[in-house]
Amino acid sequence: MSISTSVTVRRLVAAALAAGTLVGSAAVSASAAEPRYERTHVGISRVQSDAPGFDDRSSRSLNGEWVEITNSARRGVNLDGWTLSDEDGNRYTFNHYRLAGRSTVRIHTGYGRDTSRDLYQDRRNEVWDNRSDSATLKNDHGRFVDSVSWGWHHDRDHGRDDHRGHGDHRGHGDDRGHGQDHDRGHRGR
Repeated sequence: MSISTSVTVRRLVAAALAAGTLVGSAAVSASAAEPRYERTHVGISRVQSDAPGFDDRSSRSLNGEWVEITNSARRGVNLDGWTLSDEDGNRYTFNHYRLAGRSTVRIHTGYGRDTSRDLYQDRRNEVWDNRSDSATLKNDHGRFVDSVSWGWHHDRDHGRDDHRGHGDHRGHGDDRGHGQDHDRGHRGR
């Protein structure tokens, strides 16, 4: 090998190593710049899918169905742009809301005045199916954060019915005045 070939090979190797270092540091910087959400800190803690009493679309009935979101971390979390949705595609988007550390917010279906502990979707119809549904929480980038399911669900991947996540069913899940409260239930989808 001649001296000029050896120098050329060393220069190419040095250039390749330098390029690899730049790409590696850029990848670390890009991942460090992205916000991180830990599923264990913010999640759905309870769901009241069937409001106590009759489902008559009254304010009392609509606000009797709700989903609770809990932040178990010490620091608050900005939920602006996060969404809460059901299986039918009904979606509530959090607007200018910060969930304080170690606290819970209840998202009611009906109308009301938003506070730090209670938010209202301002809907005129029920959202959560009394017998089976899923409440899904996604962050402002549309990434899955948490989900709670109850009742019978069709397994879309295998084409069969799949009974998931009983949760804590208090009541009978019908419209005869019994509420249905689900604590955590099935997580994920």
